[in-house]
Amino acid sequence: MTLDRQQVVAEAVALLDADGLDGVTTRKLAARLGVQSPTLYWHVPNKAALVTAIADAILADLVGRMSPPTPGETWQQWLADLARALRRALLAHPDGARVISAAQLSVSMNAISELVMSSLVADGVPLRQARVITLATERFTIGYVLEEQAPRPDEKALEGWDLAEFSAAHPTLIAGITDYFADGRTPDDLFDDCLGVVIAGAAATA
Repeated sequence: MTLDRQQVVAEAVALLDADGLDGVTTRKLAARLGVQSPTLYWHVPNKAALVTAIADAILADLVGRMSPPTPGETWQQWLADLARALRRALLAHPDGARVISAAQLSVSMNAISELVMSSLVADGVPLRQARVITLATERFTIGYVLEEQAPRPDEKALEGWDLAEFSAAHPTLIAGITDYFADGRTPDDLFDDCLGVVIAGAAATA
């Protein structure tokens, strides 16, 4: 069977889903494909190129579905919806945000940036400000998911950590967390509220 790049990338995404980004190696990928590692270099010349290909694959569905704002839709609401879709795409894969952060010249991320910037400019936002708004929204979203997907503290990290002592030292922090989630709010709500702050600030400067 002749190996093609699409097969290589699809199997690399499957490897990511199974083992996370740290488990994505050319040796493991070659073994899954039943080939020798040098064979992969015809399709992805190095690990950096492989990670970028995975990033583009992760975002391919989003890029294929996205479109400019519809008539009557504000750029603020449209951008918020796009950021939510980007978050969902990253959360669909272990270390999805790490993959996007490590990607080099991702075609998919550049397509997202181009659409956002051109849509804002078409709506009257100055070019320079459109670039700033695009970066702020993308980097907030990716950074937010990076934290969501980061490993939780293990038993060793929690050795000697006392909740009562921490609460006494950080009463406002604990009160804020408790209050926010008291009425059933979820992590999705928290993302939406934080995103709302980012976009409201962007709109105020646009």
